[in-house]
Amino acid sequence: MHELTYLRGTEAAFPAEEFAKREVQARQRIKDAGHEALVVTGPENIYWLTGRQTAGYFAFQALILPVEGAPVLLVRQLELPGAIANTWLTDIVAYQDGENPAQVLASTLVRLGIARPAIEKAGWFVSPNLMAEIETAIGAGMLSDGSTLVAPLRMLKSTAELDMIRLAAGYAQAGLKAGLATCRSGASENEVAAAMLAASVSAGSETFGMEPLVSSGPRSGLPHMTWRRRLMEDGDAVFLEMAGSHARYHSALMRTAFIGPVPDEVSAMMECALKALDAALAEIRPGASCAMPHEAAQTVIDAAGYTNAFRKRIGYSMGVAFAPDWGEGGMLSLFTGTDVLLEPGMVFHLPATLRAFGRFTVGASETVIVTDHGCDILSTLPRGITVC
Repeated sequence: MHELTYLRGTEAAFPAEEFAKREVQARQRIKDAGHEALVVTGPENIYWLTGRQTAGYFAFQALILPVEGAPVLLVRQLELPGAIANTWLTDIVAYQDGENPAQVLASTLVRLGIARPAIEKAGWFVSPNLMAEIETAIGAGMLSDGSTLVAPLRMLKSTAELDMIRLAAGYAQAGLKAGLATCRSGASENEVAAAMLAASVSAGSETFGMEPLVSSGPRSGLPHMTWRRRLMEDGDAVFLEMAGSHARYHSALMRTAFIGPVPDEVSAMMECALKALDAALAEIRPGASCAMPHEAAQTVIDAAGYTNAFRKRIGYSMGVAFAPDWGEGGMLSLFTGTDVLLEPGMVFHLPATLRAFGRFTVGASETVIVTDHGCDILSTLPRGITVC
């Protein structure tokens, strides 16, 4: 690696000191759990600890973080220059195409004198087959699962992280504004998606954890639909949602448009969705539980008779994201039974959506930062239905 050391840290998202602080936090968690080291496999956690990012994270990668000693990153050979540039690490091991990364990981652990580390088993990019190979190669039987050690540290964002999320929010708003302006009878979903992508990327957005959601007419009544060339026509609801990204930190935003006069049924449902969102936002403050915003929104929705049009959580954590998701929803939700208390520096996306399934969807969302006294809403885009 010595001939590439001039690249070290040149693409890093944060100074070395920021990552050093995060490593200290993670080491303490690993030590408290009784482990000598953690093999980190989730791209979000590897990025949070080191700055390592690439489009090639489909290939196996792992960060060995010992309680004592320097961290070691394992990557595919092709990824080595990028790993050097995006991190401040001094020990990066590359495996060749055709090599078994499980064997390379095992030999690296032997070199470090680590006999039985914990390992993140819940990552989306380590298959059960590969995990079995790793366990066999290490020869330690069933490895301890350390999937919950690093992720909770990401819930509270630093000032630098919040600055990036605010930038991402601006990119998302630019995209939504352009998308809404493109909605009209005769326009295609692809035109709207293209406008959203062009505006957000032109504003500064980097690659997204998930593509924008654009659907119209009956398709808008189906969750998580993407653009599909459909031409909009009078009487169509249009559902638009996207995230902006800055250095892998995301902020999301969702709005509704309608082609032509808005029917009373749609207006009534939208009014309920906006009241539910307001109720949830009013409950976001330090010391409140993550369940409280959801329960406030659910009360409004139930009282209006739209229980079956909702059936989901009101929000989820936002921050570092890699495809296939733009959120940290697997880490922390605003939902019934979630007793985690809100703290300043947490970030959430709250999509208040009501659906007449297979007919239309209405709603709006906000990404917010929990502050000392409530929350900071990151969008200034009007929440009501945009009539086209």
